[in-house]
Amino acid sequence: MKVVGSGHSFTDAACTDGSLVVLDRYGQVLSVDRAQAQATVQAGITIADLNRALAAEGLALENLGDIAYQTISGAVSTSTHGTGVKLGGIAQQIVGLELVTADGSVRSCSRTEDPDLFDAARVGVGALGILSTITLQCVPAFRLHAVEEPMKLDHVLEHLDEYVDGNEHFEFFYVPHTRSVLTKRNNRTDAPVDGMPRWREWYEKVLIDNVGFGFAQRVGRVRPQWYRPIMRRLPSTGRSDYVKPSYSTFASPRFVHFYEMEYSVPRAACAELLREVKAWIDASGEQITFPIEVRFTAGDDVWLSTAQGRESCYIAVHVYRGRPYERYFRAVEAIMNQVGGRPHWGKLHFQTADTLRPRYERWDDWQAVRRRVDPGGRFANAYTDRVFGPA
Repeated sequence: MKVVGSGHSFTDAACTDGSLVVLDRYGQVLSVDRAQAQATVQAGITIADLNRALAAEGLALENLGDIAYQTISGAVSTSTHGTGVKLGGIAQQIVGLELVTADGSVRSCSRTEDPDLFDAARVGVGALGILSTITLQCVPAFRLHAVEEPMKLDHVLEHLDEYVDGNEHFEFFYVPHTRSVLTKRNNRTDAPVDGMPRWREWYEKVLIDNVGFGFAQRVGRVRPQWYRPIMRRLPSTGRSDYVKPSYSTFASPRFVHFYEMEYSVPRAACAELLREVKAWIDASGEQITFPIEVRFTAGDDVWLSTAQGRESCYIAVHVYRGRPYERYFRAVEAIMNQVGGRPHWGKLHFQTADTLRPRYERWDDWQAVRRRVDPGGRFANAYTDRVFGPA
């Protein structure tokens, strides 16, 4: 038995030849405690719906990724994160949850109630049971001042600590075969919403970033030599400076389909690893047409979180749907392996239980919880057999 969310994951984590459970009609906000700034929700709620419900209560999540159509359960189960070196991923914001386990019982857990199950189930990759409800620690709703602008890669890498430490949320996208990056800095502000009228948001985020970029990708799939000339002819949006509610600043529309692999590595290794990836691309003869996304988070205490125990940099590589990716992804993975890189649980990678075990301090503790709550492997599948070993 497996549970599937919005289908955003690139792996076969939710695939099964048994029963597949879909929680699309199990997506309500059950309660909001304004005094504690906590909300309890059903596991099938999408992040987009959750954001709107929290905003109506004057609340928000302190950090989010850039996709809002995921279910909250799918996001936390795969260790989804945003960016901000003083902030953890979404699973770090959980304060309690209920899990339906293999024997049909509903188990409640938190830091004080069955804490081992809590630490294991916050990132359980669907292998421990079915997340039923999740209680999230929220913050008062806030606005973000966003500045997006192109820079040179060498400049960003030379001043990386200044940008990462000097902004609440910092990320950048390196454009392969160039020396350019697009940076994004988000910081809290009391200023009113301002700076990006609807027509400009549609022009930049939909027409250029999705329609134009998607057209270039489709052409590049059959005529790779045409990709860069087309991209050079797309209008440049240059610098953007705006203020919006936090949840609408974090998330962006994504209409172009792709394959993705993402690795978490120690923050201090970021610049050197990115230079190695760039050197491989430049020497490989591969035509890489998707930017490389780079983000940062605080360390956390979630057993299978990709940021467990260390400040982390995330390096994500992409290939347009329908194009070969294995040579590129394996080369990048080999570079990340040098520093004990941890793959995103919902994105493509080639690791196994044997290669992953040394990378997580609490691996054996997580496995002990798995044996306790699913001794017969009711929630196992080919993916969990590969990355965790047979139940």
